[in-house]
Amino acid sequence: MKLQISKICKNVALTGCLIAGMAVTSAASSVEKIHFLIPGGAGGGWDGTARGVGEALKKSGLVEETSFENMSGGGGGKAIAYIIETASKQQNTLMVNSTPIVIRSLQGVFPQSFRDLSLVSAVVADYGVLAVSKDSKYKTWADIKAAFDKNPRDVKIAGGSSRGSMDHLVAAQIFKAAGGNPTNVRYVPYDAGGKALAGLLTGEVDILSTGLGEVLEKHKKGELRIIGVTSDESIDGIPSFKSMGVDAFFANWRGFFGAPNLPEEKINAFAKVIGEMYKTKEWETVRVRNGWGNLYKPTTFFKKFLEKQETSISILMKEMGFL
Repeated sequence: MKLQISKICKNVALTGCLIAGMAVTSAASSVEKIHFLIPGGAGGGWDGTARGVGEALKKSGLVEETSFENMSGGGGGKAIAYIIETASKQQNTLMVNSTPIVIRSLQGVFPQSFRDLSLVSAVVADYGVLAVSKDSKYKTWADIKAAFDKNPRDVKIAGGSSRGSMDHLVAAQIFKAAGGNPTNVRYVPYDAGGKALAGLLTGEVDILSTGLGEVLEKHKKGELRIIGVTSDESIDGIPSFKSMGVDAFFANWRGFFGAPNLPEEKINAFAKVIGEMYKTKEWETVRVRNGWGNLYKPTTFFKKFLEKQETSISILMKEMGFL
């Protein structure tokens, strides 16, 4: 059976894939400053996305002032609760999030959902990968699969989030597509991608399930090795799981939310400046560096996109026993 969470934008790899035809109402006021609220620790995908977008906006001159705040806890729930409870003070705040806001809401990890926030825009898509340390005993996907088939408990897979979350779900999806039992995946949760990476490099775990953007540079520098990527085609010489006979596709969106009841003109201004960011060379530098694909879905398009993903992920999680 073909396993896929959501074909967000086919081949949204290093070439990028800007979603066209999505006009945003022009806002009367320009965006002078943005405070980025990051629901996880340093070194993870949320952190990298917020800081990368902030870097591009500031260096290109689109936004004068940027600031960043990391707020870990509750699988992202702490930051969501905070931006809701302090909404009146968060008029210039954008909170980064991604597929986990859908997953964790379905699981009841926190009581809120994307519907409780102002939807600004999806911004990028990031593929999932399985990576190993540079001196790992696992050299290929075949090595990992053979070890898993022999004894799944011997293969420890780390992720920067809780059990049943996206990193876990992607790893389980890959093993299921390869004919294994997804419930046998031995998943070791860490608080944010940076800590999960440290667990891999220190030998606490054997494999890291994460986003391509989080480890692409380290792979290029030889600090670790990416075994495979959940894209349709190989990227930067990294084989896709499909090319290795494993029919697993996954692309994680990342985007931005405002506080609830943010004025429509403010939401549109945020969405508009993000749309303008895609045209800058500063953004292209950030995007290529992280291996992201462009995924511009502002305001109402973002809402429809999330509703569709919520439905498809719910079906998949029930099938895999995570709900």
